[in-house]
Amino acid sequence: MSDTAMLPVPSPTRRAIDRLPTHLRRFVVDQDHEAYTPRDHAVWRHILHRLAGRLKDTAHASYLSGLAATGIGLERIPSLDEMNEKLEALGWSAVGVRGFIPPAVFTELQSLGVLAIAADIRSHEHIEYTPAPDIVHESAGHAPILADQRYAAYLKRCGEAGFRAIASVEDQAVYEAIRNLSVVKEDPAATEEEVRLAQERLHAAGASRRYVSESTKASRLYWWTAEYGLVGSLEDPKLYGAGLLSSLGEAAHCLTLAVKKVPLSLSCADTEYDITRMQPQLFVARDFDHLFEVLEAFEATLGWRRGGDHGLEEALRARTVNHLVLDDGLELTGKVVARIPARGELVPGLATALARIEGPVQLSRHGQAGQRPWPGEALVAFGSGLLPHRGAFSLDLPSGLFLTGFRVGEHEVINLRGHQDGRPLDLPSWALLFLSGSLPSVAGGPADPGSWDAWFGDPSALAEGEAEAQARDRKAQALPGDLAALYVEARTLREGGRIEAHRLGSLAVRAAEHPGEWLLQAELAELEAMR
Repeated sequence: MSDTAMLPVPSPTRRAIDRLPTHLRRFVVDQDHEAYTPRDHAVWRHILHRLAGRLKDTAHASYLSGLAATGIGLERIPSLDEMNEKLEALGWSAVGVRGFIPPAVFTELQSLGVLAIAADIRSHEHIEYTPAPDIVHESAGHAPILADQRYAAYLKRCGEAGFRAIASVEDQAVYEAIRNLSVVKEDPAATEEEVRLAQERLHAAGASRRYVSESTKASRLYWWTAEYGLVGSLEDPKLYGAGLLSSLGEAAHCLTLAVKKVPLSLSCADTEYDITRMQPQLFVARDFDHLFEVLEAFEATLGWRRGGDHGLEEALRARTVNHLVLDDGLELTGKVVARIPARGELVPGLATALARIEGPVQLSRHGQAGQRPWPGEALVAFGSGLLPHRGAFSLDLPSGLFLTGFRVGEHEVINLRGHQDGRPLDLPSWALLFLSGSLPSVAGGPADPGSWDAWFGDPSALAEGEAEAQARDRKAQALPGDLAALYVEARTLREGGRIEAHRLGSLAVRAAEHPGEWLLQAELAELEAMR
């Protein structure tokens, strides 16, 4: 027998992880299915049984069959291996993560057909609704509707739009605040003061926004469709959004007259939402084709699709790292810090003579960087002209821009000088210089995230921060051993097929010592009803 034949076959989840780009793998964690407590499984079972009963007539037709089709059962928390065995047939996979991962990571995973499944589960105190990502929401909410191929295609494309949208520096502050609030709310040791401060931090982060970024609009579109979307008629809509399908409270509330239903339109990208309360208004899609119509209209507003002066303006005010695509396909990753307007509009959609990019600047093609980032600045002059292979040059462009310098490399120039219509320009004397007749695209983040991350990634931005780890440990330790044993005994009774009265009575007597454990009491009441 060959050594190759003796190699263990990787698990479905291991195969999913191995297919990921390297820069995404550091956000993946092991699910550790054995670490779930008996009460965790009781939380899952309580929610899923109630949801399945409530949603059989109100959810999209794919929901109930989609649970089984994606490896999700009602009795216990599913393992990612079980899910991936089913998801592979649908062209999807799932990987474990902790809490709120960066939006760019979440959307890139989704664009690749990968569900980021929060490995944790909500506490029994927050069984109706939790603002923190958990396995109920991410698996039982997002996965079932993937059985509908049209919706699954929408989810991937929506992920790509979110990944390509330009985010602002304030978006990062909001993300950090949301992540902090979710950790504090699920931490059994958190004080009322800590919760109050976390809520105030989120409010302050939201108030700091100078404008509504492309990324914020993309998150709103995603929220009102993939998270809180209804489909069908306004009079009798069905649930398909993961936030509705995974929340006992929202699943019931959303169909009441207290919630206004409006036809889905591009206006959803301009509609704010509050993650801390149930939604007062929801958008209803005619069908899943309707989702694509709105998504296509939204994509047409992005610098990723529009490019030109619009894209430059978005990147300039964002103050974040983004990338420009030049007319020959070359991609420049960096931070746009200035642009010099042209005399009139020289090419459709572009009224810029020169764009200035702060270093470091990375060059790539087709999303693949071929060399280390340039440490200095880069300039893009718009118009047609020729530079000598080496030596002195002068460019007189139709935009009124005049540049002189000395070319010493493929794009590297020194002794750069310039003026526009006789006015001298403040330019770096040493930079990369590019000529481009147009600007087809300006998109969010680096063109090659993996290479950029290898050079400039934050080594502290791991899959799980210290605060999350400590809160998770305290949550696990909050279940005493004797109480855990009672949950196990209740499960054993249910799965045994025959519920003996004396065993149930003995269990009830011991459970009475924990009067505040409502979930255990609900388990026992159900067992009594099954006798």
